[in-house]
Amino acid sequence: MRVTSSPRPGTPPAGDEDRARGWTFLTNHAHVLLCVAGGGQPTVRELAQRIGITERSVQTILADLVDGGYLTRTRAGRRNLYSVNPAGRLRHPLESAHTVGELIDALR
Repeated sequence: MRVTSSPRPGTPPAGDEDRARGWTFLTNHAHVLLCVAGGGQPTVRELAQRIGITERSVQTILADLVDGGYLTRTRAGRRNLYSVNPAGRLRHPLESAHTVGELIDALR
């Protein structure tokens, strides 16, 4: 198998066609993490709209990330505010030598 870093000549850039197929390189968990890391304290509704998933899915993912130690939840009035733990190790064995902070930095 040959892996290249650039598309073959004549290959259109990734975009609408890839989205129509229904897959991306990052999971919804990564999308939520990146949105929270971007600052601005987005609401669950804003995260759901930005990522393209349901509010319930966002709530489940936020709970997973808090339980895994990747996010910290702080109550502020009626809202939950989330902050990223950049020292958290990535979960898959192929990426476990890297931290969430490294992932965020690489994708900024």
